[in-house]
Order: sequence, then C-alpha cells, then structure tokens
Amino acid sequence: MDLEQIVFTIISHAGNARSNSFEALKYAKDGDFTKAETYIKEAGDELLEAHHIQTDLIQREASGDKQDVSLLLMHAEDHLMTAILAKELITEMIDLYKTLYEKKEDSFKCLGRA
Repeated sequence: MDLEQIVFTIISHAGNARSNSFEALKYAKDGDFTKAETYIKEAGDELLEAHHIQTDLIQREASGDKQDVSLLLMHAEDHLMTAILAKELITEMIDLYKTLYEKKEDSFKCLGRA
C-alpha cells in the first residue's frame, strides 16, 4: 500500500470510530446502554485498526524506511487523535448517563412507581 492509501485508510477508520462514538452517545442519552456499548466497542475496533496502521508506519520509519511528512499524513493523524479523544470523552459521558438513569430509577422506586 502506498502512503496515500495508508493515509486514507487511517482517515476512514478514524472517521468510522468518531461516528460510532457519537452514535453511542445518542443511544446513551436515550437510555439504551446496550446499543451504546455496542457502538463504543465498534469505535474501539476501528481505532485499533487505525492504530495498527500507524504502528506499522512508525516501525517502518524506525527501521530506516523514512516517509515524507505530508500535509495529508498530518491530516490523518489529526483525524485519528480527534477520534481517540471523542471516544474517550464519550465513554465518560455514557458512564454519566448510566449514573443519571440509575439515580432516576432509584428515585422512582423510592416513590413506589417502579
């Protein structure tokens, strides 16, 4: 795979991860934590694929196969970093939503409405 293909593969996996993370957030907001966990796992899988590609690039450079640092490669790395951050933050937000829903359910139980 040439560098341009590698770059677009990283961007694709990062974009999928970011989309899956926000889809997970949508489901968590609606209280569907099963679907939220499914989407956040898919986001993690996409990030893992992108990370494998990135690691391969790093290993190749460390062994002497230098790559030109292009604006496109920097763009791909930016997408990857943003997707990783989105997943991490959204994972925390899902945990917050779970806590809120649990407290809400506990309140209804105390009122005898469960």
